[in-house]
Amino acid sequence: MERLKELLNREDVRGVVCSSAGEIVEFHSRGVKDLFLLLVSRPEMLRGGCVADRVIGRGAALLLVHGGVKRVYAKLISEPAIGVLNEANIKLDYEKAVPNIINRDGTDMCPVEKLTMNITDPEVARDKIKEFLISKNIIKS
Repeated sequence: MERLKELLNREDVRGVVCSSAGEIVEFHSRGVKDLFLLLVSRPEMLRGGCVADRVIGRGAALLLVHGGVKRVYAKLISEPAIGVLNEANIKLDYEKAVPNIINRDGTDMCPVEKLTMNITDPEVARDKIKEFLISKNIIKS
């Protein structure tokens, strides 16, 4: 995890995943796009792996549970995300917890956090997040 934290401190890195086999993948986009794409294209990267991320909200936490990660570190995490990860017995370390992740404009709750607020099933969350990413032209269907 210390190596992942070091990589996370690089300016262009938003998140880092280390698979159970030791393979490392870096995320460079804001939001859940990179995590979602990794979950659907290379699920073996998450299963039993470790993740370090700058910001983890409830939506990202549900994706991490769905992916089967064993350990998570966040610089900033929402209280709902802490609940999701704790309930799944995922080892968690973080620097700062906040009531909710705020959107990029600072005017409201993060749309993915809001979208997943009442979702408990990680598969349902994955599908809702996919719909959201497609609707915002962040990914293609």
